[in-house]
Amino acid sequence: MRYWKVMKLECKPIAAVVACALASHVAKADEKEELLKLRNTTLNLIEMLVEQGVLDKQKAEKMIQQAEKKAVEEAKAEAGKAAQAPLPAETSAAKSKGVVRVTYVPEFVKDEIRQEVRKELRDDVVKEVKSQAKQEKWGVPAALPDWVNRFKPFGDFRVRYEDDFFGSGNLANTYNDWPAINRAGGIGKVGNAYRNTTYDRQRYRIRLRFGLESQIADSLKAVVRLTTSNDRNPISNLQSLGQYGQQYDIALDRAFLQYDYRDGKGRDWLTLWAGRTPNPWLSTDNLFDPDLSFEGFAGTFRLPFGPDTVGAEPIKVPNTSMPQQLNLGYTQPNQVYLTMGGFPLQEKVFQSHGKWLWAAQTGVDWLFSGDSRLKAGFGYYSYENISAIPNVLGSRLDDWTAPQFFTQGNSLARISNDGAPSQEPRLMGLAANFNIVDAVVTYDYSGFAPHNIRLTANYSRNIGFDRGEIFRRTGLDIEPKTQAYQVRLDVGQSDIRQFGDWSAWLAYKYLERDSVLDAFTDSNFHLSGTDAKGWVASLNYGLMKNTWANVRWLSSEVIDGTRNTRTGKKNPYGLDVLLVDVNARF
Repeated sequence: MRYWKVMKLECKPIAAVVACALASHVAKADEKEELLKLRNTTLNLIEMLVEQGVLDKQKAEKMIQQAEKKAVEEAKAEAGKAAQAPLPAETSAAKSKGVVRVTYVPEFVKDEIRQEVRKELRDDVVKEVKSQAKQEKWGVPAALPDWVNRFKPFGDFRVRYEDDFFGSGNLANTYNDWPAINRAGGIGKVGNAYRNTTYDRQRYRIRLRFGLESQIADSLKAVVRLTTSNDRNPISNLQSLGQYGQQYDIALDRAFLQYDYRDGKGRDWLTLWAGRTPNPWLSTDNLFDPDLSFEGFAGTFRLPFGPDTVGAEPIKVPNTSMPQQLNLGYTQPNQVYLTMGGFPLQEKVFQSHGKWLWAAQTGVDWLFSGDSRLKAGFGYYSYENISAIPNVLGSRLDDWTAPQFFTQGNSLARISNDGAPSQEPRLMGLAANFNIVDAVVTYDYSGFAPHNIRLTANYSRNIGFDRGEIFRRTGLDIEPKTQAYQVRLDVGQSDIRQFGDWSAWLAYKYLERDSVLDAFTDSNFHLSGTDAKGWVASLNYGLMKNTWANVRWLSSEVIDGTRNTRTGKKNPYGLDVLLVDVNARF
């Protein structure tokens, strides 16, 4: 039998590979150099796997220690067997004569041994790493390049059926479509100057949003999100079907940096945003539509109190793919907070300062009795340079004061002054200033887990409305209608994750004409805007993992509306909206 066949290594797990390599060190004196090379190659291979992130450093060190221990034990065992075994006759005779025989191993045999050991070592290392990675789920992510692990994709998709039912008592041609008139440059230049208030309408719509989150450093990350958008307005990402097969538009909906400061205990004290950011406020859809993004900068400072609740609920960017119309802020239980921000709305060339929103909110997030959680916020939202300034005769200098986007409900004043006062207006703007105080309270009871009960109340008032100042500026005497409120009851699971999960909510909404900015309030209730009141009922049901259906009924009517010039009575404007959605997130 050839000597190399006797010495052939049978190495299966990685630990045994290293053990065989170390044990063979004592086999033959003339093989010492080659086996040392093999030993070093094995250790270098393990070190390289650690550097690449395939093997954990501690596991590798433990593996080497086990291999060295096994090698010593095997070497001692082999030495004991050799001492007890009878010597062959030739060897005994040689020894009795004082002759020492050294077995000759040809060079080609050494090469063959070397190649087989290397092959078995490589194959067994790969096999062991794959097996251990699969069992412990640590090998594959760590093996990826560092830049890949820093990116996290997210997204959601919605298919919607919408049916708009207008009240039977509505009259045609009673409510001007002022956004369309402004875009066209006057009533005489638009095909239809009135809103549809009489013809029921069905629509099929979709919404796709896809984002990417990149962890730049431990405390800093960047987030971008793309979305469908054929309306090009800030409160809707929906794409209406029926475009004659034309491709859909894709818009950049989010693009911001987020910095989080955490202490040594993991408490998240401070968050800063800059760019096109998510909604940082505790708020309802009376004030801000759930699809609304904010352009500018904001920050939230949180001060813990009471029992330590670190890790009780992760702080994350509010996820508007969840089946709710509430924005629950950016806090953990048992914290008081202060959020501040500044957001440019419209830049004005030749003007030192354009239109801005400056805002601040303070409040508390309190977990008590183990299953009761109270969130409260009091905010002040000040819109700067947002009201209309009438032009002097023949001038267009103040055309910039017209809003770039608005919907319906807010009191309007004439900006254009192109000729005789009886001439139809070319351009309209907001009559009032908007400085809004807002209070919101939400109480969540989780004693029926996994089902919750949540009560929400929200009140807003525009304290910037000045009747005398509006009259001096526009010549209009407008009665103050500046209050809005909402009460709401939620039951069920706060999030829908799998089949059978459900939630439902019922709300009553009341928004007077100049209570909040009509550009940013909920786009579905009364088909957007203010000067409306009514009910909303919603049901969500899980269809499968991360997929759910939503059925929502919104019933509204105008509060003040326009007046009939002949009778002086209010022109009715009732509207019911049915929304049926299938949502999926990924």
